[in-house]
Amino acid sequence: MTKSLEDPDISDPPSGTERARRGRKTVPDIERGVSVIRNQVRTLPNAPGVYRMLDENGDVLYVGKARSLKKRVVNYTHAAKLEHRIFRMVSETASMEIVRTHTEVEALLLESNMIKRLKPRFNVLLRDDKSFPHILLTGDHPYPQITKHRGARKRKGQYFGPFASAGSVNRTITALQRGFLLRNCTDSMFSNRQRPCLQYQIKRCSAPCVGYVSEAEYARQVEDATRFLTGQSNQIQREFAARMQEAAEQLEFETAAIYRNRIRALTAVQANQDINVEGLEEADVIAMYGEGGNTCIQVFFFRAGSNFGNRAYFPAHDKQTEPEDVLAAFIGQFYDDKVPPRLVLISQDIPEQDLIAEALSTRADRKVELSRPQRGGRRKLMDHALTNAREALGRRMAESASQRKLLEGVAAAFGLDTTPERIEVYDNSHIQGSNAVGAMIVAGPDGLMKSAYRKFNIRNVTGRESTAQEGLAEVEAGDDYAMMRQVLTRRFGRALKEDPDRTTGVWPDLILVDGGQGQLTVATEVFAELGIDDVAVVGVAKGPDRDAGRERFFMPGREPFLMERRDPVLYFLQRLRDEAHRFAIETHRAKRTKAIGANPLDEIAGIGAKRKKALMHHFGSARGVSRAGLGDLEAVEGISKAVARKVYDHFHEDG
Repeated sequence: MTKSLEDPDISDPPSGTERARRGRKTVPDIERGVSVIRNQVRTLPNAPGVYRMLDENGDVLYVGKARSLKKRVVNYTHAAKLEHRIFRMVSETASMEIVRTHTEVEALLLESNMIKRLKPRFNVLLRDDKSFPHILLTGDHPYPQITKHRGARKRKGQYFGPFASAGSVNRTITALQRGFLLRNCTDSMFSNRQRPCLQYQIKRCSAPCVGYVSEAEYARQVEDATRFLTGQSNQIQREFAARMQEAAEQLEFETAAIYRNRIRALTAVQANQDINVEGLEEADVIAMYGEGGNTCIQVFFFRAGSNFGNRAYFPAHDKQTEPEDVLAAFIGQFYDDKVPPRLVLISQDIPEQDLIAEALSTRADRKVELSRPQRGGRRKLMDHALTNAREALGRRMAESASQRKLLEGVAAAFGLDTTPERIEVYDNSHIQGSNAVGAMIVAGPDGLMKSAYRKFNIRNVTGRESTAQEGLAEVEAGDDYAMMRQVLTRRFGRALKEDPDRTTGVWPDLILVDGGQGQLTVATEVFAELGIDDVAVVGVAKGPDRDAGRERFFMPGREPFLMERRDPVLYFLQRLRDEAHRFAIETHRAKRTKAIGANPLDEIAGIGAKRKKALMHHFGSARGVSRAGLGDLEAVEGISKAVARKVYDHFHEDG
């Protein structure tokens, strides 16, 4: 894309994928909306570009692209011809913003980018768009490392994937280690080894860190792994079989057994490929199934002739949106931050299919074919993908109906005016006040919303090293009430600052705090201080002897109460409380483990792996380094006077 596509006015979207309806002051006015658009049309060029429709609060309602901005936008001024969804959008339009591009392809790419960033209410939205894991063979070390990778490809090396899940990547890496004996340790660990680690003992690594394999031999192992991952798996296995046979004939049975085990490991990788189509080397298979205004899109990934797994998506869209429009919008957003393969198979033809293929080719910097299979193995593969999409949507709809019924039960149990769309649950975790964290989990009509989970490192803890923050009261180590007060103050103080009008959908309808009357009192006091009076708060206290089913519920102005032991709503609330507890403990353990494994030398700028190794070998431990005198530090080989002074000053701030 050219530089003209950059738009400095695009701001990052608020978190959350759906905008809450409450708090909106917009009154639909079709005449006003048409007037706004008509005024814009007068100055629009007959050129490609992207337009945004905004409501009176400045929130983006819709993002669209056009080959001719003038001809496309003028259609919105004919109110009588607009379908219901577009009619509502025009009614809420208070202003428009325009970005002109050089070509229609650039407009399409920019449109997809804006939709993902701004999440307009009237567009089709790809809600679950986590990055896919890849296998990386690093290229910045004499002995390349094999590892799992997510995100931008900043590190030099070869990337293989995408894989549908982290589990499939982990299993494949384990098999590749067994098959090719490649290291998976970090470069820092590699440089500090003096004897082989456990990976060598269990025959998953050839121990290049201690010289058990030459650089040339290791390079051969890497080349074999690369060939296997690029589709030459059968050839590699035939070569291993020949080596095994040769070793057996020479009575080198241990060597033959090694090759036998390596063949088994590589066979296990291939056995996990559920579907394979001859001649399909690199492709994505995208199948869409819709029912009752809901849609599931299944994406299968084929790389190097093997199936790397699949993932289901449930895009958010208006129920009146045509299926082909949903699929076209999905493809544009799906590949906005991914390199498309050479072939993308789709379950049905879509509008502007050639244009979208051209846009994908532009993004990949090579030709990308977008086609609908009609017969043969590819058609059978598409039918299989459609079956998966239909079954996944059925499960999703059944779960959603059950979830909605549970949320209605929660509203009835706690006397809420409406069914909650967002429930937040809070819990704390620490050991005698150390490594204290607060945790927030979120649930809604679609179940647990893990992308909305938040963790809070407790600050201003007295008597312990902790990051201070102005405006927060000190927390005495182990004071659960003070920790909960800080977590709620930080969470809702920020919410009031960033979204005072509650238009982004990140305000809860119900809050559950793990604890009884004391924690409830803390929560109500925080809300009173912040001026929040319309969010329901419930304290959940564990039953006698922590007996599940005997939980007591505390609400302001109401006597504590219990629910029937077999009430499905009680089970639902228990699951939410347990999930918050799990997330809090997991976060605390991660923080504690990081603190235990931290080396004070890592905090000193200019002390890399080599100098750290020299200091540790000379003094025996980080504590020994911290107690060393300046002269002792200067005597270490590789440590200059300037570096020695830096290390000494780090441990002797008053010296």
